[in-house]
Amino acid sequence: MQESTQKKYHVADFAQIEGTACPCGTARRAFADVDDFPGTLHVTEISETAELHYHRKLTETYYFLECGEDAQMQLDDEIIPVHAGMSIVIPPGVRHRAIGTMKIINIVFPKFDPADEWLD
Repeated sequence: MQESTQKKYHVADFAQIEGTACPCGTARRAFADVDDFPGTLHVTEISETAELHYHRKLTETYYFLECGEDAQMQLDDEIIPVHAGMSIVIPPGVRHRAIGTMKIINIVFPKFDPADEWLD
């Protein structure tokens, strides 16, 4: 019997992933190249200058790791306070932006596509 040398799991070391500029700040994105995982996982450092944007196809789930004082999220026309330990599901079409500095985990389904970032 021949043993498979292909691993059945995937590891991402975010310290080794280069940051990419995005409307929110800087994102480190993992698992885009994993065929059997239908999404991507991001660690994003959000700056004070995050831009209002939306996605036509992507659903994002933010999990807040760290938040500056008075951190908030704009979701369409509503602004809500956020803090570390909270999570928000942002379906396609919801205009959103972070207000204040924060660090989040962002779980994106389907896989992140930079062509699906829309600014007003």
